[in-house]
Amino acid sequence: MRFTTRWQRPGLTVLALAAVALLATGGAPVAAEEGGGLRLLVIGAHPDDPDKIGGTMARYVELGHTVKFVSLTNGDAGHQTLGGGQLARIRTEEARCAGEVLGSEYITLDNHDGELMPTLEVRRQVIRLIREFKPDMVFTPRVDDYHPDHRATGELVRDAAYMVTVPNVVAKTPHLEKNPIFINVEDRFSRPTPFDPAIVVDVGDVIEKKVDMYHCHTSQVYEWLPYNRGGLDEVPEGEAARRAWLAQRMKAQWRHTADRFRDKLIELYGEEKGSKIEFAEAFEVSEYGSMPSKEELMKLFPFF
Repeated sequence: MRFTTRWQRPGLTVLALAAVALLATGGAPVAAEEGGGLRLLVIGAHPDDPDKIGGTMARYVELGHTVKFVSLTNGDAGHQTLGGGQLARIRTEEARCAGEVLGSEYITLDNHDGELMPTLEVRRQVIRLIREFKPDMVFTPRVDDYHPDHRATGELVRDAAYMVTVPNVVAKTPHLEKNPIFINVEDRFSRPTPFDPAIVVDVGDVIEKKVDMYHCHTSQVYEWLPYNRGGLDEVPEGEAARRAWLAQRMKAQWRHTADRFRDKLIELYGEEKGSKIEFAEAFEVSEYGSMPSKEELMKLFPFF
């Protein structure tokens, strides 16, 4: 039997299923039942954007749930010397590699990097993606961000949220009977409103998998991004040295998330554990999809 949410199967609620599992495990993370599990769809603007929450997704995969990563663009502008079809093919392969780290599908759509717009055509692409995958939760950036493609992604997913339930919109792809839950991933922007997480997840046990995902994106983490910030000469030579350099830089960011939301970690994990968590990822519930209760949300994030 598939682990389902209350809006998918009237006779079983997520609370009831999770309560049984928690009684059986003594409060341990809830694993998916054989042949089932939650379905998590992560939508970003560029190949490597979905990796931002690779730690939490790694934890879901380890519990037997299904994760799919999607980049709405092919990444064909994100490099200082490469571009076009050649770069798009490189970044598609890098994304596939990152997905393999977790054992998850990771796809890129053929929209141009740097040119993503919240158009009706792309909205239809997003509606089809969501309907075909039938996710329990969809993860995406908020609509306010430094990069126009990130802003467009947040708007596209937000605009698709209700429309996935409307039969005569993208009519050839069967509609969903109810919205999934839409989840925003952490950002640092304060306007119009600061990021306010409902859930912060300890990812310390899977942090090396997250580093390995980013390590797949050679064109970005060792070439374009260092070049863009004026630090290309800082990147060491050799596979092992590069990964160690990357891990040091990126772990500092994920350590900052844990420190930034320390109070929420303590609230969720308790004082003893929450005060010691080193690496974390944070999530805010969007108001544009189904709205779970606090209890339901805690069961959909079965890590506490």
